[in-house]
Amino acid sequence: MKLHVLGSGAGGGVPQWNCRCPICERVRAGDPRVRARTQSSIAVTLDGARFLLVNASPDIRQQMALMGELHPRRGLRHTPLAAVLVTNADVDHVAGLLSLREAEPFVLYASAETRRALTANKVFDVVSPRLVTRRTITLDAPFEPLPGLLVTAFAVPGKVALWQEESEPVLGAATGATVGLILGGAGRRVAYVPGCAAVTDEVRERLSGSDVLLFDGTVYADDDMIRAGVGTKTGRRMGHVPMAGTEGSMARLADVALKRRIFIHINNTNPVLAEDSPEHHEVHAAGWEVAHDLMEVIP
Repeated sequence: MKLHVLGSGAGGGVPQWNCRCPICERVRAGDPRVRARTQSSIAVTLDGARFLLVNASPDIRQQMALMGELHPRRGLRHTPLAAVLVTNADVDHVAGLLSLREAEPFVLYASAETRRALTANKVFDVVSPRLVTRRTITLDAPFEPLPGLLVTAFAVPGKVALWQEESEPVLGAATGATVGLILGGAGRRVAYVPGCAAVTDEVRERLSGSDVLLFDGTVYADDDMIRAGVGTKTGRRMGHVPMAGTEGSMARLADVALKRRIFIHINNTNPVLAEDSPEHHEVHAAGWEVAHDLMEVIP
C-alpha cells in the first residue's frame, strides 16, 4: 500500500489567498522553513495502476497535475482514478468534485449524511450520475473500493459542514456527518481522520494498532485563529480538536499503539507549520510528523 499526500493544508491552504498572518507571509517571502500547502486530500493505491482519492480538494486539478502517477496514461481520455471517497461535506473536501466532471467514470463513496448533502445541492449534478456511480457507505462495514483494499468508515465527533449550518450547530456529536477511515491492504493498516472534534475512548480504540495514523492537525491550540487576530472561532467550534493541552490529540493519543503518527489538514494559522517554531519541535518530540504536499507514505 502507498499513500500520496496530495494536499496537507486545511480550508484555504497555505498561504490563504487573503491572509497576512505570519505563516502566510513567510511562505510568500520564500522562507524555506515554511512550506506552501494545498487543501487536504490523499491518494491511495495498492498496484500503482488504480487509485482511490480520499477527499476532493478544491485544489485537486493542481494536485493531480503535480503527481505524475495520476496523469492520463492511454488513449485520448483516461485516468488512473477509480474511486473517490469523501469523509464529510466540508467545502475543502467536496468542492473538487466539480473539477472531476469531464465525463469520466468513477465511483463516489460517502456516508448517508454526506450523500444527502451532495444530492440536495444540485451543483454536484454536473458530476454526471450517468457515469459516476454514487454509493452510500455503511458505517463499521468494510467495503472494497479497489481490489484488495478494504476500507471501514466509522463516525467521529464533528459537526455539519459550515455551508449546512442554519443555526448554532451541535458540536462534537458522532452522527456520521464526519467519518474516519481504516484502510487495510497488503497486510498493512492505515487510519485516516482529517477532521475530529474530540479524541474519545471510542476513537482511541479505533485507531489502536495502526501502522500509520494521519490525524486532524487543524489547530495547535484551540484559540489559534483568535491569537493570530484573523478570526473569532475556536478549533472546537469548527469541529477540530487541538493538538496541545490535556484533552488535545497529542496527550489523548500518547499511549495508543501506533507505529507512525502524522498530522494533516493543518490550518494556515497553526504555528507548527514553521519548522523553526517551538510548537513544531514539541510535536516532533512527541513522536509526530507534520504532513506536507507530495509526501509519500508507505506503511
